[in-house]
Amino acid sequence: MSGDLRISTDRSELDLALIHHFLSTHTYWAKGIPLELVHKSIDHSLCFGGFVGKAQVAFARVISDFATFANLVDVFVLPEYRGHGYGKQVVQAVLDHPELQGLRRFTLATGDAHALYARHGFTPPQRPETLMELYKPDVYASAIRR
Repeated sequence: MSGDLRISTDRSELDLALIHHFLSTHTYWAKGIPLELVHKSIDHSLCFGGFVGKAQVAFARVISDFATFANLVDVFVLPEYRGHGYGKQVVQAVLDHPELQGLRRFTLATGDAHALYARHGFTPPQRPETLMELYKPDVYASAIRR
């Protein structure tokens, strides 16, 4: 199962069915997300696919203006491929990407992977009192999509 991880930002290589299935059934942050929203989110993001051989085993997505701000989202490694450092490699590839250099702020939210991101320099917000959000945790379950 172990092997070299190849990371690509070529959207045409992404296994959209795998990404949708994982996000909609195996995550706490996107449970139930409709397929069309996954497609739309990928179309409007810089995406990173992690591949062992021809199989996609990891994914990450960055939302950015490529000048001042980026937000890292939807990071995952398939359970059967965990423990090989693939998550670390994907996050490092994100941080090394040429279009994501010199940003003033790079954010993410995590409920369970603080140690992974801390290794890459992420910290709790310097001024959490300045941050606000409009959070709708059940939007995928309650929204009717056209």
